[in-house]
Amino acid sequence: MPKRKNTFSSWRRGLAQRAVHRAWAWAQRTGSVTAEHPGGLRFGAIGEATRLAFPLGTVFGEPWIRLGSHCIIAEQVTLTAGLMPDLDLGPDPVLRIGDGVVLGRGSHVIADTTVTIGRDCYFGPYVYVTSTNHSYDDPHEPIGRQWPRMEPVEIGPGCWIGTGAVILPGARIGRNVVVAAGAVVRGTVPDHAVVAGAPARVVRRWTAEDGWQPPLRTPAPVPIPDGTTPEQLRALARLDESAVARLAELDGEG
Repeated sequence: MPKRKNTFSSWRRGLAQRAVHRAWAWAQRTGSVTAEHPGGLRFGAIGEATRLAFPLGTVFGEPWIRLGSHCIIAEQVTLTAGLMPDLDLGPDPVLRIGDGVVLGRGSHVIADTTVTIGRDCYFGPYVYVTSTNHSYDDPHEPIGRQWPRMEPVEIGPGCWIGTGAVILPGARIGRNVVVAAGAVVRGTVPDHAVVAGAPARVVRRWTAEDGWQPPLRTPAPVPIPDGTTPEQLRALARLDESAVARLAELDGEG
């Protein structure tokens, strides 16, 4: 025989769930960091409309971190300047993030020496960027105790960095580059390239002379025309395939 449902207990549980969700939403709103409400953080600069979502990841060395405007830093993102907290890193910024950058949930940007991320770069979740690597020159000393090697990292404007990608010390990534999910990037990547693999290699590139090589396999998306209203988009979404085909024929007829 199935047990009788305790409606009073279910009602209390539902009430508790709603209370927890509302409290968590309040904590997310209140705990996020902006230029107007930086909390205990004191960044070298934080631009207009930039927001670090709560809960934060590890953040230290913030006087040497400069964030542009209209950036979105998702939950659990780590931003660090220097090997450890409370170091004096000199007069110049160490980590520079341009305007309009999006850092996906759980990403890490570790700037023990200079790291620069250009404007309008979008990072998927769990991307790892570091300017420091372990050395292993001495075969008798534990690797974690050997002095690390540091090289600046630069990511050009307009890049898309896929989920789980790793950007290693010394990487120089050009503008409008796609880094595939899970790629491990070191060295120089030219502008308008797509790189994939570990280590990452150029698998497609655009040049003014040849266009995309190898050619793209799918047509470019068609942007939504200026002036299109939400109501029109909803009406299009309700059309079936035959109606869409008929509209295409009418458009072709002029």
